Amino acid sequence: MRWLVTGGLGFIGSHFVRLVLQERPDVEVVNLDAVTYAGNPANLASVADHPRYRFVRGNVCDAAAVAKAAAGGVEAIVNFAAETHVDRSIVNPQAFLQTDALGTLVLLETARASCAGPFLQVSTDEVYGDVPSGESLEHDPLRPRSPYAASKAAGDLLGLAFHATYDAPVLITRGCNTYGPNQFPEKIVPLFVTNLLDDLPVPLYGDGQQVRDWLHVEDHARAVLTVLECGQPGNVYNIGAGAPRTNHDLTRLLVERCGRSAATHIARVADRPGHDRRYAVNCAKLRALGWQPRVPFDEGIARTIDWYRANESWWRPPKERVAQRTREALIGVPRGDNPRGGAQ
Repeated sequence: MRWLVTGGLGFIGSHFVRLVLQERPDVEVVNLDAVTYAGNPANLASVADHPRYRFVRGNVCDAAAVAKAAAGGVEAIVNFAAETHVDRSIVNPQAFLQTDALGTLVLLETARASCAGPFLQVSTDEVYGDVPSGESLEHDPLRPRSPYAASKAAGDLLGLAFHATYDAPVLITRGCNTYGPNQFPEKIVPLFVTNLLDDLPVPLYGDGQQVRDWLHVEDHARAVLTVLECGQPGNVYNIGAGAPRTNHDLTRLLVERCGRSAATHIARVADRPGHDRRYAVNCAKLRALGWQPRVPFDEGIARTIDWYRANESWWRPPKERVAQRTREALIGVPRGDNPRGGAQ
Protein backbone atom coordinates (compact mmCIF):
# COMPACT_ATOMS: atom_id res chain seq x y z
CA MET A 1 0.00 0.00 0.00
CA ARG A 2 1.03 3.58 -0.56
CA TRP A 3 -0.05 6.35 1.80
CA LEU A 4 0.35 10.07 1.09
CA VAL A 5 1.25 12.02 4.22
CA THR A 6 1.30 15.81 4.01
CA GLY A 7 3.33 17.90 6.42
CA GLY A 8 5.44 14.89 7.35
CA LEU A 9 8.50 16.98 8.20
CA GLY A 10 6.58 18.72 10.97
CA PHE A 11 6.14 17.78 14.60
CA ILE A 12 3.31 15.24 14.77
CA GLY A 13 3.63 14.30 11.11
CA SER A 14 7.25 13.16 11.45
CA HIS A 15 6.39 10.97 14.42
CA PHE A 16 3.53 9.46 12.42
CA VAL A 17 5.79 8.70 9.45
CA ARG A 18 8.34 6.93 11.66
CA LEU A 19 5.58 4.97 13.41
CA VAL A 20 4.14 3.74 10.11
CA LEU A 21 7.52 2.74 8.69
CA GLN A 22 8.33 0.88 11.89
CA GLU A 23 5.03 -0.91 12.46
CA ARG A 24 3.39 -1.27 9.03
CA PRO A 25 5.86 -3.17 6.81
CA ASP A 26 3.36 -3.31 3.92
CA VAL A 27 3.00 0.48 3.68
CA GLU A 28 5.04 2.86 1.54
CA VAL A 29 4.95 6.49 2.71
CA VAL A 30 5.06 9.44 0.31
CA ASN A 31 5.71 12.62 2.30
CA LEU A 32 4.64 15.92 0.71
CA ASP A 33 6.01 18.88 2.62
CA ALA A 34 6.63 22.51 1.68
CA VAL A 35 9.61 22.72 4.11
CA THR A 36 8.40 25.90 5.76
CA TYR A 37 9.94 27.30 8.93
CA ALA A 38 8.48 24.43 11.01
CA GLY A 39 9.18 21.65 8.49
CA ASN A 40 12.58 20.30 9.46
CA PRO A 41 14.28 17.62 7.29
CA ALA A 42 16.24 16.59 10.39
CA ASN A 43 13.00 15.22 11.84
CA LEU A 44 13.11 12.36 9.33
CA ALA A 45 16.85 12.10 8.74
CA SER A 46 16.83 8.63 10.30
CA VAL A 47 14.47 7.31 7.59
CA ALA A 48 15.53 9.48 4.64
CA ASP A 49 16.99 6.45 2.84
CA HIS A 50 14.33 3.98 3.92
CA PRO A 51 13.19 1.86 0.96
CA ARG A 52 9.53 2.51 1.75
CA TYR A 53 9.86 6.28 2.17
CA ARG A 54 9.80 8.95 -0.52
CA PHE A 55 9.93 12.71 -0.03
CA VAL A 56 8.28 15.19 -2.40
CA ARG A 57 8.75 18.89 -1.84
CA GLY A 58 5.59 20.85 -2.49
CA ASN A 59 2.77 22.92 -1.03
CA VAL A 60 -0.68 21.46 -0.39
CA CYS A 61 -2.17 24.55 -2.03
CA ASP A 62 -0.42 23.64 -5.30
CA ALA A 63 -2.71 21.20 -7.10
CA ALA A 64 0.06 20.15 -9.51
CA ALA A 65 2.44 19.31 -6.66
CA VAL A 66 -0.24 17.34 -4.84
CA ALA A 67 -1.14 15.45 -8.02
CA LYS A 68 2.54 14.62 -8.56
CA ALA A 69 2.85 13.23 -5.03
CA ALA A 70 -0.28 11.11 -5.50
CA ALA A 71 0.61 9.96 -9.04
CA GLY A 72 -0.11 6.30 -9.57
CA GLY A 73 -2.73 6.32 -6.87
CA VAL A 74 -2.60 6.04 -3.09
CA GLU A 75 -4.62 4.02 -0.61
CA ALA A 76 -4.86 6.79 2.00
CA ILE A 77 -4.13 10.48 2.49
CA VAL A 78 -3.29 11.85 5.95
CA ASN A 79 -3.19 15.63 6.18
CA PHE A 80 -0.88 17.02 8.85
CA ALA A 81 0.02 20.09 6.77
CA ALA A 82 -1.13 23.23 8.55
CA GLU A 83 -0.29 26.61 9.92
CA THR A 84 -0.73 25.97 13.64
CA HIS A 85 0.40 28.71 16.02
CA VAL A 86 -2.41 30.90 17.37
CA ASP A 87 -0.17 33.91 17.92
CA ARG A 88 0.96 33.94 14.29
CA SER A 89 -2.64 33.55 13.11
CA ILE A 90 -3.48 36.81 14.87
CA VAL A 91 -0.78 38.55 12.85
CA ASN A 92 -1.40 36.87 9.49
CA PRO A 93 -4.81 35.13 9.30
CA GLN A 94 -4.67 34.96 5.49
CA ALA A 95 -1.77 32.48 5.55
CA PHE A 96 -3.76 30.22 7.86
CA LEU A 97 -6.86 30.29 5.70
CA GLN A 98 -4.72 29.54 2.64
CA THR A 99 -3.05 26.43 4.05
CA ASP A 100 -5.60 25.09 6.51
CA ALA A 101 -8.74 25.60 4.41
CA LEU A 102 -7.81 26.01 0.75
CA GLY A 103 -4.96 23.50 1.04
CA THR A 104 -7.39 20.98 2.53
CA LEU A 105 -9.75 21.60 -0.40
CA VAL A 106 -6.97 20.82 -2.89
CA LEU A 107 -6.20 17.59 -1.05
CA LEU A 108 -9.85 16.58 -0.94
CA GLU A 109 -10.18 17.09 -4.68
CA THR A 110 -7.03 15.04 -5.23
CA ALA A 111 -8.39 12.31 -2.98
CA ARG A 112 -11.49 12.02 -5.15
CA ALA A 113 -9.31 11.46 -8.21
CA SER A 114 -6.35 9.49 -6.91
CA CYS A 115 -7.10 7.91 -3.52
CA ALA A 116 -8.65 4.48 -3.15
CA GLY A 117 -9.14 4.73 0.60
CA PRO A 118 -9.66 7.13 3.50
CA PHE A 119 -8.77 10.80 3.73
CA LEU A 120 -7.84 11.73 7.31
CA GLN A 121 -7.87 15.37 8.35
CA VAL A 122 -5.74 16.05 11.42
CA SER A 123 -7.45 18.86 13.31
CA THR A 124 -7.52 20.37 16.79
CA ASP A 125 -9.73 20.62 19.86
CA GLU A 126 -9.51 24.40 19.50
CA VAL A 127 -12.31 24.32 16.93
CA TYR A 128 -14.76 23.81 19.84
CA GLY A 129 -13.72 27.10 21.38
CA ASP A 130 -13.73 27.81 25.10
CA VAL A 131 -15.25 25.01 27.22
CA PRO A 132 -16.14 26.45 30.66
CA SER A 133 -17.20 23.05 32.04
CA GLY A 134 -17.60 19.46 30.95
CA GLU A 135 -16.01 17.99 27.82
CA SER A 136 -16.50 18.59 24.11
CA LEU A 137 -18.12 15.77 22.15
CA GLU A 138 -17.52 15.20 18.47
CA HIS A 139 -21.01 16.37 17.48
CA ASP A 140 -20.83 19.62 19.48
CA PRO A 141 -21.11 22.91 17.57
CA LEU A 142 -17.85 24.48 16.44
CA ARG A 143 -17.11 27.86 18.04
CA PRO A 144 -13.57 28.81 16.99
CA ARG A 145 -12.29 32.02 18.57
CA SER A 146 -8.94 32.54 16.85
CA PRO A 147 -8.05 32.77 13.16
CA TYR A 148 -6.11 29.52 13.57
CA ALA A 149 -9.08 27.65 15.05
CA ALA A 150 -11.41 29.11 12.42
CA SER A 151 -9.15 27.99 9.59
CA LYS A 152 -8.99 24.46 11.00
CA ALA A 153 -12.77 24.40 11.47
CA ALA A 154 -13.15 25.38 7.82
CA GLY A 155 -10.99 22.42 6.79
CA ASP A 156 -13.04 20.09 8.98
CA LEU A 157 -16.32 21.30 7.51
CA LEU A 158 -15.01 20.92 3.97
CA GLY A 159 -14.07 17.34 4.74
CA LEU A 160 -17.47 16.54 6.19
CA ALA A 161 -19.14 18.25 3.23
CA PHE A 162 -17.16 16.08 0.81
CA HIS A 163 -18.32 13.02 2.72
CA ALA A 164 -21.96 14.12 2.54
CA THR A 165 -21.84 15.33 -1.06
CA TYR A 166 -19.50 12.87 -2.76
CA ASP A 167 -19.50 9.98 -0.27
CA ALA A 168 -15.78 10.61 0.23
CA PRO A 169 -14.35 8.40 3.03
CA VAL A 170 -13.29 11.33 5.21
CA LEU A 171 -12.13 10.94 8.81
CA ILE A 172 -11.28 13.78 11.21
CA THR A 173 -9.22 13.75 14.40
CA ARG A 174 -9.27 16.62 16.90
CA GLY A 175 -6.29 16.43 19.20
CA CYS A 176 -5.55 18.28 22.41
CA ASN A 177 -2.30 20.11 23.15
CA THR A 178 0.60 17.90 22.12
CA TYR A 179 4.20 17.92 23.36
CA GLY A 180 7.37 15.89 22.90
CA PRO A 181 10.63 15.77 20.92
CA ASN A 182 11.03 17.65 17.62
CA GLN A 183 8.44 20.35 18.38
CA PHE A 184 9.26 23.74 16.90
CA PRO A 185 10.26 26.06 19.78
CA GLU A 186 7.43 28.56 19.51
CA LYS A 187 4.95 26.37 21.44
CA ILE A 188 4.86 26.50 25.21
CA VAL A 189 6.75 23.33 26.16
CA PRO A 190 9.74 23.59 23.80
CA LEU A 191 9.90 27.38 24.11
CA PHE A 192 9.92 27.25 27.88
CA VAL A 193 12.30 24.30 28.15
CA THR A 194 14.84 25.81 25.76
CA ASN A 195 14.57 29.19 27.49
CA LEU A 196 15.21 27.55 30.84
CA LEU A 197 18.13 25.53 29.51
CA ASP A 198 19.59 28.89 28.43
CA ASP A 199 18.88 30.31 31.92
CA LEU A 200 16.30 32.71 30.48
CA PRO A 201 12.89 33.56 31.92
CA VAL A 202 9.71 32.28 30.30
CA PRO A 203 6.67 34.40 29.30
CA LEU A 204 3.41 33.37 30.98
CA TYR A 205 0.22 34.85 29.56
CA GLY A 206 -2.11 36.67 31.95
CA ASP A 207 -2.89 34.86 35.21
CA GLY A 208 -1.82 31.51 33.78
CA GLN A 209 -5.08 29.82 34.72
CA GLN A 210 -5.89 28.64 31.19
CA VAL A 211 -6.47 24.87 31.25
CA ARG A 212 -5.16 22.49 28.59
CA ASP A 213 -5.04 18.72 28.27
CA TRP A 214 -1.54 17.43 27.43
CA LEU A 215 -0.87 14.52 25.08
CA HIS A 216 2.52 13.04 24.23
CA VAL A 217 3.28 13.12 20.51
CA GLU A 218 3.82 9.36 20.32
CA ASP A 219 0.30 8.80 21.65
CA HIS A 220 -1.09 11.36 19.21
CA ALA A 221 0.59 9.67 16.24
CA ARG A 222 -0.71 6.28 17.32
CA ALA A 223 -4.23 7.69 17.73
CA VAL A 224 -4.16 8.99 14.15
CA LEU A 225 -3.05 5.56 12.92
CA THR A 226 -5.86 3.91 14.89
CA VAL A 227 -8.49 6.18 13.36
CA LEU A 228 -7.07 5.75 9.87
CA GLU A 229 -7.29 1.97 10.11
CA CYS A 230 -10.37 1.49 12.31
CA GLY A 231 -12.42 4.69 12.10
CA GLN A 232 -15.79 5.00 10.39
CA PRO A 233 -15.83 7.40 7.40
CA GLY A 234 -17.80 10.57 8.02
CA ASN A 235 -16.87 10.56 11.70
CA VAL A 236 -14.86 12.79 13.99
CA TYR A 237 -12.66 11.42 16.78
CA ASN A 238 -11.39 13.47 19.70
CA ILE A 239 -7.90 12.71 20.99
CA GLY A 240 -7.31 13.51 24.65
CA ALA A 241 -4.96 12.25 27.34
CA GLY A 242 -6.92 13.16 30.45
CA ALA A 243 -3.94 15.13 31.78
CA PRO A 244 -5.29 18.69 32.26
CA ARG A 245 -3.01 21.36 33.73
CA THR A 246 -3.23 25.09 34.07
CA ASN A 247 -0.56 26.96 32.15
CA HIS A 248 0.66 28.24 35.50
CA ASP A 249 1.11 24.73 36.92
CA LEU A 250 2.76 23.50 33.73
CA THR A 251 5.16 26.45 33.80
CA ARG A 252 6.13 25.87 37.42
CA LEU A 253 6.71 22.18 36.67
CA LEU A 254 8.99 22.96 33.73
CA VAL A 255 10.90 25.54 35.75
CA GLU A 256 11.41 23.06 38.58
CA ARG A 257 12.41 20.16 36.31
CA CYS A 258 14.96 22.40 34.55
CA GLY A 259 16.52 23.40 37.87
CA ARG A 260 15.45 27.05 37.82
CA SER A 261 13.50 29.29 40.21
CA ALA A 262 9.92 30.40 39.69
CA ALA A 263 10.72 33.71 41.37
CA THR A 264 13.36 34.60 38.80
CA HIS A 265 12.34 32.68 35.70
CA ILE A 266 8.61 33.31 35.24
CA ALA A 267 7.80 36.62 33.53
CA ARG A 268 4.15 37.68 33.41
CA VAL A 269 3.06 39.18 30.09
CA ALA A 270 -0.22 40.59 28.84
CA ASP A 271 -2.73 37.94 27.86
CA ARG A 272 -3.33 36.95 24.25
CA PRO A 273 -6.37 38.59 22.59
CA GLY A 274 -9.34 36.22 22.72
CA HIS A 275 -7.41 33.64 24.72
CA ASP A 276 -9.63 30.60 25.33
CA ARG A 277 -9.80 29.75 29.02
CA ARG A 278 -10.29 26.01 28.89
CA TYR A 279 -10.27 23.10 26.46
CA ALA A 280 -11.44 19.59 27.31
CA VAL A 281 -12.49 16.75 25.02
CA ASN A 282 -14.26 13.46 25.61
CA CYS A 283 -12.37 10.73 23.74
CA ALA A 284 -14.52 7.71 24.62
CA LYS A 285 -15.32 7.28 20.93
CA LEU A 286 -11.62 6.86 20.11
CA ARG A 287 -10.99 4.57 23.07
CA ALA A 288 -13.77 2.33 21.78
CA LEU A 289 -11.51 1.67 18.78
CA GLY A 290 -8.87 0.26 21.12
CA TRP A 291 -6.61 3.30 21.59
CA GLN A 292 -5.44 4.63 24.91
CA PRO A 293 -2.52 6.87 25.83
CA ARG A 294 0.65 5.00 26.77
CA VAL A 295 2.92 7.80 28.00
CA PRO A 296 2.08 9.19 31.48
CA PHE A 297 2.38 12.95 31.71
CA ASP A 298 5.25 13.05 34.23
CA GLU A 299 7.23 10.49 32.25
CA GLY A 300 6.56 12.29 28.98
CA ILE A 301 7.68 15.66 30.34
CA ALA A 302 10.86 14.14 31.78
CA ARG A 303 11.66 12.44 28.47
CA THR A 304 10.95 15.65 26.56
CA ILE A 305 13.26 17.77 28.72
CA ASP A 306 15.97 15.12 28.39
CA TRP A 307 15.59 15.18 24.61
CA TYR A 308 16.01 18.95 24.41
CA ARG A 309 19.04 18.76 26.72
CA ALA A 310 20.65 16.23 24.40
CA ASN A 311 19.67 17.84 21.08
CA GLU A 312 20.73 21.48 21.22
CA SER A 313 21.98 21.25 17.64
CA TRP A 314 18.39 20.52 16.57
CA TRP A 315 16.62 23.31 18.45
CA ARG A 316 19.23 26.07 18.48
CA PRO A 317 18.83 27.25 14.84
CA PRO A 318 15.00 27.51 14.89
CA LYS A 319 15.17 28.96 18.38
CA GLU A 320 17.14 31.89 17.05
CA ARG A 321 14.32 32.57 14.59
CA VAL A 322 11.82 33.08 17.41
CA ALA A 323 14.20 34.71 19.88
CA GLN A 324 13.23 38.26 18.95
CA ARG A 325 9.54 37.58 19.53
CA THR A 326 10.33 36.02 22.89
CA ARG A 327 12.49 38.95 24.00
CA GLU A 328 9.76 41.41 23.09
CA ALA A 329 7.22 39.44 25.13
CA LEU A 330 9.53 39.34 28.13
CA ILE A 331 9.80 43.12 28.22
CA GLY A 332 6.05 43.49 27.89
CA VAL A 333 5.60 44.87 24.40
CA PRO A 334 1.88 45.77 24.08
CA ARG A 335 -0.06 42.96 22.44
CA GLY A 336 -1.39 45.24 19.76
CA ASP A 337 2.18 45.87 18.61
CA ASN A 338 3.51 42.33 18.96
CA PRO A 339 0.91 39.63 19.48
CA ARG A 340 3.45 36.85 18.88
CA GLY A 341 5.60 37.13 21.96
CA GLY A 342 4.48 34.15 23.99
CA ALA A 343 3.36 30.64 23.30
CA GLN A 344 0.23 28.56 23.31
